Amino acid sequence: MLIRLLRGQLRTYQRPLLAVVLLQFVGTMASLYLPSLNADIIDQGVARGDTDYIVRTGGWMLLVSLIQIVCSIAAVYLGARIAMGFGRDVRATLFGHVNRFSAREVARFGAPSLITRNTNDVQQVQMLVLMSCTMLVAAPIMSVGGVFMALREDIGLSWLMLVSVPVLAITLGAIIRRMVPGFRLMQTRIDTVNRVLREQITGIRVVRAFVREPYETDRFAAANADLTATALRTGRLLALIFPVVMLVLNVSSVAVLWFGAQRVDANAIQVGALTAFLQYLMQILMAVMMATFMLMMVPRAAVCAERIVEVLDTDSSVAPSTAPVTELSSRAELELRGVRFQYPGAVEPVLRDISFRATPGTTTAIIGSTGAGKTTLLSLIPRLVDVTGGAVLVDGVDVRDLAPDELWRRIGLVPQRPYLFTGTVASNLRYGNPDATDEELWTALEIAQARDFVAQMPGGLDAPIAQGGSTVSGGQRQRLAIARALVRKPEIYLFDDSFSALDLGTDARLRAALRPVTAQSAVVIVAQRVSTIVDADQIIVLENGGVVGVGRHAQLLETCPTYAEIVASQQTTEVPA
Repeated sequence: MLIRLLRGQLRTYQRPLLAVVLLQFVGTMASLYLPSLNADIIDQGVARGDTDYIVRTGGWMLLVSLIQIVCSIAAVYLGARIAMGFGRDVRATLFGHVNRFSAREVARFGAPSLITRNTNDVQQVQMLVLMSCTMLVAAPIMSVGGVFMALREDIGLSWLMLVSVPVLAITLGAIIRRMVPGFRLMQTRIDTVNRVLREQITGIRVVRAFVREPYETDRFAAANADLTATALRTGRLLALIFPVVMLVLNVSSVAVLWFGAQRVDANAIQVGALTAFLQYLMQILMAVMMATFMLMMVPRAAVCAERIVEVLDTDSSVAPSTAPVTELSSRAELELRGVRFQYPGAVEPVLRDISFRATPGTTTAIIGSTGAGKTTLLSLIPRLVDVTGGAVLVDGVDVRDLAPDELWRRIGLVPQRPYLFTGTVASNLRYGNPDATDEELWTALEIAQARDFVAQMPGGLDAPIAQGGSTVSGGQRQRLAIARALVRKPEIYLFDDSFSALDLGTDARLRAALRPVTAQSAVVIVAQRVSTIVDADQIIVLENGGVVGVGRHAQLLETCPTYAEIVASQQTTEVPA
């Protein structure tokens, strides 16, 4: 998965990557040439007292060092740009793909996990790309070049390389192999911490209302402790790496000096050559250490890549048509024809055999007990999920055959839980129509019974709105969401229990103001409160996912026991005790 992700996303960076390889090659070769020049200075200059040779060779060393520095800086600069560009591209690809998910896929992964995959997981793979450009490319060049240059200095000590390099590689490999499960578990633990934290922040009012702060604190502490324990277990193994490296390096240095001194005493090697051999051995071992360090990063990056690719390989259950209809001929008319919906693996369908028509200029209301499938039914119209049987048609065209943009352009949805984005009142209202004028915004606010409180807010339309609309009340949030749909001026209005937070007076005034505005549109209202839908042109009563009554208010009171029971229960609750 890691190779597949890197191959796919780094394809556009082939030339910069080639430049990094060339720069690292030149810089590494320059680094390998320095010990040889240093050996010549010792053997040919210092030993013979030849000052001119020392100065000339020293000048060459300065020039080679300058080349090494320039190449290293350029390689790191290009590598950083490649890594940052890679991270940007993966995040954008992941974000765009998730945006095409239906509610089913979002629920399957969960919002905390999707956030982690688009931030922490991408960052881990991005860091691997950066370190590969700066370290991994140079490691094999330095290893092969170091072996060649070391043998060039003295073949008699080459057996030390055959011992120290495999010992270092095998030891570090064994440590890293044990770290892989820990890295995999850490990402899952991070998901859990994010989920718990997100739940607590989102539901902070409920937590405080029920005085559950100690319980939530313990729940977060447990998730945090699991992450900490996993990180500590992995960290202990990580902490072994550098002591092992230093042990092998120091033992190898002592061995080279011990056996090298004997060869110097036997005139088999000069002091300068011995110094160069020691430096080459250190460079080889450092290259092995760098490669091992990279291998240490690979397991975690591979786990992260698997999680990223898992999202990218998941196709939305709401797939666009291969030959979509891009234009409808008339005002939108909504029809549900034998609609059925069943969640994957569920024993019973949530909805079955739902049929009705909503024509322009009419209001269709959907009512039923909790869990009857009202919100699910409304979600089928804008294709938040797809039907598993039957069809939803707009202007006679199945919504599955419509281009998504054409479908959504004709729909104004006010969800059951209205959500406002960080920004201003105006930016949230223009979410429905970016080109709307201030006058159109005020008109929509007036219809939605929100003009008064917005006018009193500091800045009016430019008043700040916090994430989720936490700076306004539930009723104000609902009215702003309704105004946002009105700014869009759609042909089909979908109100999903959008008046529940309003008092009866505001509800009545809002519905009265809506009538002239929606006179040429099809309106579908999901409601719990009978007073909201009493004037609807048709009321559809749902019970256990099926239609048990269709008609107007007075007709249903006589013909539908379920509806009569709902009306009676609400009349009872409205009588003072």
